[in-house]
Formats: sequence, structure tokens, C-alpha cells
Amino acid sequence: MSKPLKQIHLAAHFPGVNNTTVWSDPAAGSHIEFSSFTHFAKTAERAKFDFLFLAEGLRLREQGGKIYDLDVVGRPDTFTVLAALAAVTDRLGLTGTINSTFNEPYEVARQFASLDHLSGGRAAWNVVTSWDAFTGENFRRGGFLPQEERYLRAKEFLATANELFDSWHGDEILADQAAGAFLRDARAGSFAHRGPQFDIHGQFNVPRSPQGRPVIFQAGESDEGREFAAAGADAIFSRYATLDAGQAFYTDVKSRLAAYGRRPEDLLILPAASFVLGDTDEEAEEAAHEVRRLQVSGATALKHLEFVWNRDLSSYDPEGPLPEVDPLVSEEHISRGRAQVRMYRDPVAIARQWRELAEANKWSIRDLVINTGNRQTFVGSPATVARTIDDFVQADVADGFILVPHITPGGLDAFADTVVPLLQERGVFRTEYEGTTLRDHLGLAHPDEPRGQRAAS
Repeated sequence: MSKPLKQIHLAAHFPGVNNTTVWSDPAAGSHIEFSSFTHFAKTAERAKFDFLFLAEGLRLREQGGKIYDLDVVGRPDTFTVLAALAAVTDRLGLTGTINSTFNEPYEVARQFASLDHLSGGRAAWNVVTSWDAFTGENFRRGGFLPQEERYLRAKEFLATANELFDSWHGDEILADQAAGAFLRDARAGSFAHRGPQFDIHGQFNVPRSPQGRPVIFQAGESDEGREFAAAGADAIFSRYATLDAGQAFYTDVKSRLAAYGRRPEDLLILPAASFVLGDTDEEAEEAAHEVRRLQVSGATALKHLEFVWNRDLSSYDPEGPLPEVDPLVSEEHISRGRAQVRMYRDPVAIARQWRELAEANKWSIRDLVINTGNRQTFVGSPATVARTIDDFVQADVADGFILVPHITPGGLDAFADTVVPLLQERGVFRTEYEGTTLRDHLGLAHPDEPRGQRAAS
């Protein structure tokens, strides 16, 4: 018996603070004006995507003590944007990244429960931790937590927020106007949590929302992050979108679920994916090459190299060879607030590897940065891209993809108009929304449903 076709999940990442965006393109618009968010969200909803995803930047990144101005910088408040988008969309899920290191469970639970009410059950929370003292300087506590403490706090933060969401059961509001009785139980929303991270008690002031709890996303790829996702997340935001790496990540994370009494379908794997389309595969490859060069100017290439070298490389020619001098290994780093710095834990070894690559391929500094950091996930005609996405999902590379276009806000339009219809023709993507909540779109059970009910229905 052949394996039934998996249905593909698609989402759209509004590409805020990063160098994926070609902000210098004439078609590019504002990353702050609400009209950009509206256009992007309405395109995603027209294409029947599951949700829109907002990342978070809690501090502007710096390079050499100055704001790094070669990326798009700045980000309006996540909750403000998502609440506004709830008013101009009807079915699209609204996912926001909110930090567990510098916030408090009561405040965050109240905000997400409110968003879930305002949107009719479309809220999702991407739970992240903060890793650097540089970001922490913006907050009362300052500093940062070691990795093991960050995840201890995050686990208790999420557990505490769930206690707050669950402090209302959904049947407390009587609203009997004739009798003048509003609540069945005056203790509705009562909670008490005492733990090493949080010691709070009181009454939660937002009644049970349509989804019960927001959908929970997690974006960590460390062993601790994978365990955190396996224990309590509904979806994991992954960077592994190639065939072999994606399958390995998918198998590893799904294999962890049984230890927590969960099934493979209880956690969705959704990698980020960029794309370039063309009328033909050849045209798309040419366009992708041009996009990569626009994303990585000579100045950007030198700044990227400084992430590894930890030195001022502004005197080097980006079209010339890599520096012969080795990286400076130090606790103090020229790049502040960049997650990429964590990826290069042995910068001297990385530099050696990059020199070998550059020599073997006759790459300049700019060529190296383009070819090691800015490859699009899907490149080709709409038919090729639709087939590749379908093949990857059926091969358990992922359960779907969170698409990151390089143009804001119109970069999703062509995908919605050309690739989505082909996925629908293949029978692997919805033609209409079948439910009203984000849990419906993702095939996830409501927290109040008995275990297994959604799978059996």
C-alpha cells in the first residue's frame, strides 16, 4: 500500500532585520509602514497560507561600535503589528516571536490570550531565549543567562504561561442579564505558581480564548532547544531545508517525542526557505545569481568576514583574496548582537576551511560569502519549485516551509500566483481554509480535546 500524500504547510516570514532582503531594489517598500504588513499578510491569506511569522530584534546590531546599516534595521512592536493585522485578515494565523529571558509570564500570557480573542483563534507564540549580554543591556535585569539557565527559565516560563491560559476553563462566563449574574465562579482565573524562576499568584484577567492556548513555536537547534520543542512545542522553526540535513533534523526531533508521550504528528517541522522564480529554470538561476550579488555587496562581504575574523577588514578588496592573517580569538567581538557569531565557535578552523574553498574555486571574498551564506532554497520555474517542495515534504525533509522572500512587501506575490496553484493541482495544498483557527490549519488538537480525537476524526 502506497503512503498517503502529506499535506504541505506554508507560511510567510516578513523579512525584517536581516540581509536576505534586497532593500535597495526599486520594488522594495517600507519595513515599518503598516501598508507593507497589510500587503504581505493579504497575499499570504489569498494563497491560503497557514500563518504569517514575525521575528524579533530587541536591539540594533553593531559592527565596530556603530549600528550595522547594511541590513534593514528596526522592528515595530510584535503585538502591535499582529493585533492590527487581526483586523484586516480573517483566517491567516498570526505568529510572533517573544523572548522568555526578558519578559514575564503574566504579561506575555495576557498579550497572547488577548491576541487570540481579537483574531478569533489565530495566535501563535515563537518562544525564544536571549543569548547575549549586549541585548540584555536594554533590560532591567541586564546581562544574560548561561545556556542551561536560559532553557530552565524558558521551560518554566512556558509552563507558567500555560497555567495562566488554563486558569479559565471556558464555562465560567454566565452573563445572565435577567439575574444580574456575570460569572458562575468568582474565583475564575485563580492561579498560584511557585518555582525557582517564578513565584506568582492571583487571578488571570483574560477568559479562555478560542484556541485555549496559542500555538507554540520554538526555534532552537541546539540539543537543549530540540528537547524543549519535543517536550512542549507545536512546531519548530528550523534552518535545515536541504535534503540530507533536513531529513536528519526531522528524524532526530520526531524521535524525541515519544519520551514525552507525544506522537510524530504533534510537532511540525517547518524550515525557513528562500526562493527565486523564473519563466524557465535557466532564467531563475540567472535571477538567483543576481539576487545573491544584490544581497551581498562588497561592503557587506567584508562585514560578514569580520564576523569570523573579529578584525577591521575595511582595507581589504572584496573582489580580492581572503586575508592571510588569522582571526582574532577574544571574548570581545567586533560584531555585537549577531547570532552568526555563535556559529563560528572555532574561527581559526573556519578561516582555514574558507581559504581552502576560495583557493579551490578561485573565489574572491565576495564570492565566498555569496556561496557559503546566501544560497536560495528553491530556484526554478513555478513547476520546478512546486515539484521540489512537494518532493521534500513527501520525503520527510519537513512538514512544510516558512517562505522568506527577498523583496518586501511584494516578494510573495509571484509565489502565491504561480506556485500555489500547482501545489493545489497536485492535491497537496488546500484550495480553501477548512477551519477558522490556526490549530485547524496546522491539524493540531485543541488543548481541551481528548488525546487522539483530532487524529481519529
